[in-house]
Amino acid sequence: MKLADLRPPRLRTVDEEGHRTATWLELFYDLVFVVAVAGLGHRLLVDPSWKGGLAYAGLFIPLWWAWAGYTFYADRYDTDDLAQRSLAAAQIMAVAFMAASVGGEETDSSFAFAVAFIAARSILVLMYIRARRHVHETRELVTGYIVGHSVAIAVWAISLLVPEEPRIVLWAVALAIDFYTPYRVRKIQAKVPFDVSHLPERFGLFTILVLGESIAAVVAGLEHEGWKLAPFIGAILGIAIATGLWWIYFDNLEGSVVRRKKEQRTAWKPTVWIYSHLPLALSLTASGIGLEFIVTQHFDMAERMVVTLGVAGALVMMGVIHIATEAGPERKDEAKARIRLVAAGLVLLLGLVGSGLSANWFAALVAIIVIGQVVIDLYLEPGERPDVVAGVDMTAALSETEIHE
Repeated sequence: MKLADLRPPRLRTVDEEGHRTATWLELFYDLVFVVAVAGLGHRLLVDPSWKGGLAYAGLFIPLWWAWAGYTFYADRYDTDDLAQRSLAAAQIMAVAFMAASVGGEETDSSFAFAVAFIAARSILVLMYIRARRHVHETRELVTGYIVGHSVAIAVWAISLLVPEEPRIVLWAVALAIDFYTPYRVRKIQAKVPFDVSHLPERFGLFTILVLGESIAAVVAGLEHEGWKLAPFIGAILGIAIATGLWWIYFDNLEGSVVRRKKEQRTAWKPTVWIYSHLPLALSLTASGIGLEFIVTQHFDMAERMVVTLGVAGALVMMGVIHIATEAGPERKDEAKARIRLVAAGLVLLLGLVGSGLSANWFAALVAIIVIGQVVIDLYLEPGERPDVVAGVDMTAALSETEIHE
């Protein structure tokens, strides 16, 4: 890339045809979130109490929103030029500081977290200002984003001036404004669709990122305990659970879910599909930390509930994603949704009444429930499955569909 390599943003979801994949910049961008998610996981590992769980969830939401904000922008306007790379690098730096402020170490600070988040969102606003200048057909939409995000940033800035408890309340207000912004401009953004291959791939990549934390947690637990029989069995069961969750998510990933046919009156299904990935990622990360508790055999009530709520929450959200998917009756999404919800109920019941179970027996029963989902899916689709990898054969209907955040 040359110093003079500056190209204005363009609306990529309209101008480009064919399958579009994540760029090297986006993949590099995701790496900082690996560190941030690991930091939040460590926080939950140290304090698995209800208070620690609420703190974990409260910090995970703005972290995910920072990732999603850039992902939404890049899906529409990403242009790999010097300006975009520089802005992305600056945002990576801000997210790195967010990660450093949430791990429960000496750098842990709600003040630093807020400052870093403000920086990350301000950089996103600068990206949108650049897009507004160059992409005239989406100027009204981008103006709505700029106004909404700027108001939220102002609330975050005010939170720096108050003590920690009211600061958290102001964070919630600011996030509510941010999440409301796309809804406020929903009629405008209906004319500016997302990319039906690129966006599902990006959400799939974030999901694989948090699932990777499950494997890392199992390895960390085994390294701590050594090659004792009980931890070794716990590691096998933990990897089986993580693999089962991976299997039932990615074997059912259907990218065309994010499009809406013009004859449909509502756009709730694409919206639900997209935003269901927030509690899904939160639950999968928590379940990964729970697997480390299983390996280390530290399994009191609090640790058991981390596993329970993590796995059950992931299954519930996978069920919701099935409900939101419009991929044809041959995929049997409605049946799978019911099965996921029943399985989540079984895991939750097991967590509530399984106080007498050891870590490995509890993990074995959870593994049976999760792997049972895989077996049932294979039974429901016994024939050769069509290629449903995100982005494959999804762009043919782009001109006939709409998509919403």
